[in-house]
Amino acid sequence: MLRVPFFLEGEYDESKVFEESNRERLVKKWGGQAGWERQKRGHDLKGRGRAAGIPKFNLDRLAANSMASHRLIQHVGKRFGLARSESLYDRLNVYYFVDGHSLNDRPRLADVSAEHLREHGVDIDAQEILVFLESDEGRAEIQAALATLHRMGVHSIPQFIVEGSRVVQSGDFEAVFREIEARGEVDGGPLFADILGVDAETVRRGSHGVADAA
Repeated sequence: MLRVPFFLEGEYDESKVFEESNRERLVKKWGGQAGWERQKRGHDLKGRGRAAGIPKFNLDRLAANSMASHRLIQHVGKRFGLARSESLYDRLNVYYFVDGHSLNDRPRLADVSAEHLREHGVDIDAQEILVFLESDEGRAEIQAALATLHRMGVHSIPQFIVEGSRVVQSGDFEAVFREIEARGEVDGGPLFADILGVDAETVRRGSHGVADAA
């Protein structure tokens, strides 16, 4: 699996550590408190979170521009493998959704990421990550991926792209993969590997199950 960046609030100012609380963001998004309450009842995010092993979302988490964190995830994947970038992605989900920290608090992001990566066998320190976060490295690739998603008509998440072109919902996985199985081959490669600059060997090694391998 190759993770593709997506911005929920792409207009947030990158120069700010955070823009607003997620509570404020959602109330505005749904037209006021009453609209937000209706959405909560319909989406049952708390119930879905508990089912996935997340006991509590931090409603007042600090919402910010996420370009820096997207660049970091892609950088780690290209440099250390997709298994390690997926592991870091899981850690940053806790950092944001549960602990409530901003994804644009770059010193804190660097500290947490370095600690996690060292625990998983990567020799890296927070200062090295912070230097990367303060650079522009990886920005062009992220922007190209976002433009491609827009052209494909992908405007929400989660979405899955199979065989480089087919946008598939998770509930349709079995039918799609049974079709590929019956065909005996995959028709098309990972579209976003070239766009994001991920080499073929990194894709071949895969994204799950070997995060602690040398």
